[in-house]
Amino acid sequence: MNSFDHKVVDHFIRTMERLKTGLATQANAFDKLRATLLDAHRLGIYADNPLLGVKPPQYDPARAVIPSLEQLRGIRAAGDDAFRLMVDLMSGCGLRNGEAAAVNLNNLVADDVYRVSEQVILSTKSYGPLKHRKAGEYRDVPLPARIRETIQWYAEKHGTFDGYLLRQPTDPTKPYPHWAMDNQWKRIRASGQVDIPERMVLYGNRHFFASNCLSNGIPITDVAEWMGHKSFDITFKV
Repeated sequence: MNSFDHKVVDHFIRTMERLKTGLATQANAFDKLRATLLDAHRLGIYADNPLLGVKPPQYDPARAVIPSLEQLRGIRAAGDDAFRLMVDLMSGCGLRNGEAAAVNLNNLVADDVYRVSEQVILSTKSYGPLKHRKAGEYRDVPLPARIRETIQWYAEKHGTFDGYLLRQPTDPTKPYPHWAMDNQWKRIRASGQVDIPERMVLYGNRHFFASNCLSNGIPITDVAEWMGHKSFDITFKV
């Protein structure tokens, strides 16, 4: 502890910047270090504040733009059947884009539970482990009745491939591509026919899930687990 002073902390921040560490990671690392050093200062290990004059990493997350329930209804009905299924999974179960693209009937492990076990990886265009998880690991999320009905409706109408509902439009042997969802979102926004909040991105449908849970009194620890956040600090920040 005696080796720490403001110069060491400054060097730590500059090293992260030189290595092009993500701003969110820089902020998280600095927060942990600051908490430890301020505690040491409070306990008398340091006579002077070792953070005095230190400029913390400048991290200001973009504001999450979330649709209202009425806007969400318009959004989910604006695209094709695959778009509707994806929006329902993101807004109703909190799935990420790639996780929703990997929806599988075999993951309906109970009437009200969906098991998120894989995602479509953007870089490889193939199925892979979840973010912050190893292969074979999973998380269970609540499955509202309306979302279960959408899944079953889609499966009955379009069929499945090894349990997977969404496939590449031109080649059903391949996973559902990210561009298929992104292109629809861009067309819907550009049409001006749907009430979409200004600056809302596709990920806002997932943010709707978190906001809906928290505003209905569900503990943030549960919401963070369902969202697949590595720490509920991330849930707090967003």
